[in-house]
Amino acid sequence: MSSKFSPVATLEPPKSAVPKVGFVSLGCPKNLVDSEVMMGMLAQAGAELVSRAEDADVIIVNTCSFIESAQQESVNTILEMARLKSGKVRKLVVAGCLVERFREDIRKNIPEVDAVVGTGELEGILAAAGIAPVAPNPNQPGHSPFRILTSRPEGDARAASGRFSRENWDGAIADLPNYLYDEATPRVLATPGYSAYIKIAEGCDHPCGFCIIPQLRGKFRSRRFESVVAEAERLARSGVREITLIGQDTTCYGEDFGLKDGLPLLLEKLAAIEELRWVRFLYAYPNKITQRLLDTIARYDKICSYVDVPLQHASSSVLKRMKRGGSADIFLRTIEKMRNTIPGVTLRTSFIVGFPGETEKDFEELCRFVKEAEFDWMGTFAYSDQEGATAFSLDEKLSPREIERRRKHLMQIQKGISRRRKKAMRGHEFDVLLEGPSEESDLLLEGRSAMHAPEIDGKLYITDVPEGMIPSPGEFYRCQVTETHDYDLVARIV
Repeated sequence: MSSKFSPVATLEPPKSAVPKVGFVSLGCPKNLVDSEVMMGMLAQAGAELVSRAEDADVIIVNTCSFIESAQQESVNTILEMARLKSGKVRKLVVAGCLVERFREDIRKNIPEVDAVVGTGELEGILAAAGIAPVAPNPNQPGHSPFRILTSRPEGDARAASGRFSRENWDGAIADLPNYLYDEATPRVLATPGYSAYIKIAEGCDHPCGFCIIPQLRGKFRSRRFESVVAEAERLARSGVREITLIGQDTTCYGEDFGLKDGLPLLLEKLAAIEELRWVRFLYAYPNKITQRLLDTIARYDKICSYVDVPLQHASSSVLKRMKRGGSADIFLRTIEKMRNTIPGVTLRTSFIVGFPGETEKDFEELCRFVKEAEFDWMGTFAYSDQEGATAFSLDEKLSPREIERRRKHLMQIQKGISRRRKKAMRGHEFDVLLEGPSEESDLLLEGRSAMHAPEIDGKLYITDVPEGMIPSPGEFYRCQVTETHDYDLVARIV
């Protein structure tokens, strides 16, 4: 997901606001929440948030550095915004993951950049933008940035083994990010007013060989249980009807506090908030999907029957090289358990093809697994080298051409599965959250069912509305599927 100048809602800046600030937020929903927090801090300090780059005095680009293509998009966006400094724009700030990875490179090679803010330095956005921070309110507990000092034993052990090392990254600061916002942190939603993300945890302790997120975002750390609930209640009172819980691994939530079954307990608490209609979470680590979690999803209507579990591969030999563990048989048993426990559950996953050492036999095993598992939604990434990841030093690298061939082949298999599963939904009825007019045509409306997570799954188009009805974005409507395509659905409001 990448979003250009974000729509701004809530937290109206004071009339005496000084600089006009524009935001470009790139990458995942976790990055978007960071952008919303920085916008909240700026708005509270008196900045005016604008949606057009040309209208801004200060532009902030919140970057992604997960894979090579994301890094390139971030650099291209920074250069695009830098060209505006010949006009009204007087300051360019770069924030986010790219800063953690290439802090000094950005400063040296893009002189138009005036300041950088890493993922653990969000409170520094005021100084970076040239705005004096607001004095802390002594009557508002928790106003100061909330820093996490607890950790999981796994995180401590992996830190000792060098998992979080950034010694070979030129310019990276020694301290790992440890910032995590709380319920008192100001925040401006960039999502529509009826839907919001809540980050319940930050960082990651897993040893996955293809990933540098632990170095970019630090050790896994959970927000306090009461903090998450308080934020959800406030959002619900403001009109939010759908909440999506996010973290690098939400299924570890609370473990650093010694909390057992933290995610199921949190979901139960959020399901009791009267104003909320849908609650879902992203992302589930495969060996952390407990029976208690599945039972909780099945028990509450407000908790979407939707599980996003990035499996990354199905060959045990590739998974071992990835430092993930698991196998096709283990995953199939988990999938069977999920489908048996949660009737009609929507399953989403993602895979990496072309990991170093992936043989043709390994790839064929992955293809067989995808055919047997029949996921509702699936994404496939082409492996790309990331300096700092353990896979960077592995041998038996595949050519980009071969990796792309495998990626296309796997997605072609999924396309057929999706077409068949979507076709079986013709005539079915379910509740749809209306999002508004479609970008495809003014004659179409778009919405999402519980099987569609925000921004990542297929489209649901609405072509027929009862006579006299004026559908309103943010409201729920009962719809019937009238037509299906490879990934998208067409429905009518009934």
